[in-house]
Amino acid sequence: MRLSHKIAVVTGGTSGIGRRMVERFAEEGATVFFSGRRAALGAEVAKATGAVFIEADVAIEADAARTIATALKKNGRIDVLVNNAGGASAGGRLEGLPLESFDTAIAVHVRGALAHIKHVSAKMREQRAGSIVNIGSVAGHRAGYSSSISYGVAKAALIHLSRCAAMELGEDNVRVNSISPGGIATGIFGKAMGLDAAAAEASKEKVRIALAGMQTIPRAGMPDDIANAAVYLASDESTFVNGEDIVIDGGLIWGRRFSEAAAGGKAMRALFD
Repeated sequence: MRLSHKIAVVTGGTSGIGRRMVERFAEEGATVFFSGRRAALGAEVAKATGAVFIEADVAIEADAARTIATALKKNGRIDVLVNNAGGASAGGRLEGLPLESFDTAIAVHVRGALAHIKHVSAKMREQRAGSIVNIGSVAGHRAGYSSSISYGVAKAALIHLSRCAAMELGEDNVRVNSISPGGIATGIFGKAMGLDAAAAEASKEKVRIALAGMQTIPRAGMPDDIANAAVYLASDESTFVNGEDIVIDGGLIWGRRFSEAAAGGKAMRALFD
């Protein structure tokens, strides 16, 4: 019960990492509000977890304001905000990039997070307590880890937004941190390939198998890996952590695996034999 008596808001909580965070927060004792655009899935998650679903689009500021206001009206405070909502963006080469998809990526990942921070910040300042967690990506750290330049740029902006907000809100004892997942077995990969939501969710097992060999830890990342870190950042165990980005990727972006480096060394030695 690490989140007992805490009031949490999670955006994009109807599937994938967001849904698992809603479940974990509820398991740890929090009162959870979560938003999403898919009403049927929202009702399903609400029934399973006891959390409160708010149908909302994070890219619309009025919806962000309504989400925060709903939680405040019922509880008078918000202790945790997780800006998780996101989605795949169109890929391809620069010359064919549809700028509308870039605008959407920024609106959802960056503007949406900023809108929720904007509308929760006054109350958290007043409380002199609060934890805001933004979900970034390894694609925001290193080029080439997303097929979409729009997605990578948006996630990089979100990570820096987290640090900028942390430097301002930290003076009122409100913490802002981010988590950057690597390859996590969810439906987002299927959506990036053009599958509808149901088919994308059904593809998770294929994705899990495909991701297992990408990083030093020989398995795919799972939603629990991110949800567990979010619980830590939401809890009082992390009250001296501010402006940090926690990369959870099994070592994906930090270099080649030893076996790959050894193979490269062997090939180089063969040149001189």
